[in-house]
Amino acid sequence: MAEKDNFILELKKVSRYFGSVIALKDIDMQVKMGEVHCLLGDNGAGKSTLIKTLAGVHKPSEGEFLMNGKPTTFESPRDALDAGIATVYQDLALVPLMSVTRNFFMGRELTKKIGPFEVFDTKNANEIAKAGMKDMGIDVRDPEHPIGTMSGGERQCLAIARAIHFGAKVLILDEPTAALGVKQSANVLKVVARARGKGLAVILITHNVHHAYPIADRFTLLNRGKSLGTWLKKDVTREEILEMMAGGQELESLEAELAEFQRADAATAN
Repeated sequence: MAEKDNFILELKKVSRYFGSVIALKDIDMQVKMGEVHCLLGDNGAGKSTLIKTLAGVHKPSEGEFLMNGKPTTFESPRDALDAGIATVYQDLALVPLMSVTRNFFMGRELTKKIGPFEVFDTKNANEIAKAGMKDMGIDVRDPEHPIGTMSGGERQCLAIARAIHFGAKVLILDEPTAALGVKQSANVLKVVARARGKGLAVILITHNVHHAYPIADRFTLLNRGKSLGTWLKKDVTREEILEMMAGGQELESLEAELAEFQRADAATAN
């Protein structure tokens, strides 16, 4: 029972329908503080619908959504954000021509009064943005430079640092390494580890097992809108996860077909 009390988010038999289309069916999932919970699945598995349900974009059609053990309903993504659930989507919601600081505080501007006017407090905002990025392992020399000069990995770190600064308890990362190279992906995964070290619950959405396995504490596998189950890292190997994602029978069938092609090519050559 003590372990269950540490779960900040729980889904119980959650389903989501769009008309006659079943996007999610009977999903059970628990998210614990101080852990990285990896949500795995191929394209069309239901990952996007599930994170949008957690982030307040969609309401469950059936089932229970609990936060800190209490039934929760979000009317909008703003409600989820106010509750401490921050989602970093693939597009990052950043503006390349704007500075690091302006992106860091976009929508939640830090202001000061000059006479009767409220103006952006550039000096303090620069210091906070620079410190937030440094805390994530990124040393920004000039926080007033546009983020268009930053790498994809650094932009990911900015989006994560911003979410943490504004009080995120649950950080949802949508395919954060999908468009990154090996080195940038490694840097982003280090930032994920730092977020976990701060006690946050991190939900990492990916289809790349090789990125997920080193960093994750738990794995939930989705396939065509249904959960194949949840495993602790100590209970499952990387190879077992790969096989479950790909489908063991499908792989065996593919290998048999390839072997048949090779035999046919060899017969033609002779």
